[in-house]
Amino acid sequence: MDKMKEKREPLVSIVMGSDSDLPVMKEAASILEEFKVPHELFLTSAHRSPERTSLFAGEAAGRGIKVIIVGAGMAAHLAGVIASQTPLPVIGVPLDSSASPLHGFDALISTVQMPGGIPVATMAIGGAGAKNAALMAIRILALDDEGLRQKLDGYTRKMVENIEGKQQKL
Repeated sequence: MDKMKEKREPLVSIVMGSDSDLPVMKEAASILEEFKVPHELFLTSAHRSPERTSLFAGEAAGRGIKVIIVGAGMAAHLAGVIASQTPLPVIGVPLDSSASPLHGFDALISTVQMPGGIPVATMAIGGAGAKNAALMAIRILALDDEGLRQKLDGYTRKMVENIEGKQQKL
């Protein structure tokens, strides 16, 4: 089989509490695609489908998932619930829900306020957070993958070059 066409098993799972979260969480998927990191999208809710959430969290490591990125808005319990049921690193992305008058601040507080023993790395609210969550997942994976580390170094160099180019245009 041609290696380029071979489908690799996902290493990162991008989890959302609602399909309305997809536009923001696609930011994470885009970064993972840019780095050619196999990933999956998974929809579940800590409140509306707790059994599905528990099953996902309990089976993720056994399926070869290495890092879980979780986006959730409002009460945003999803990242903590998953983190309580898996040994994998969980990265939370608080989302600004249109239904919330707090513009994602409620989700940020819910995601960052984990009790001791239930670690969730918390990113910024929204798209920047989703992008950084993917980059954090890549940094974790790059600990054991020199090729991925080199891609990450190239990505960082490109950011520096972009800033230098903008400086010259000032």
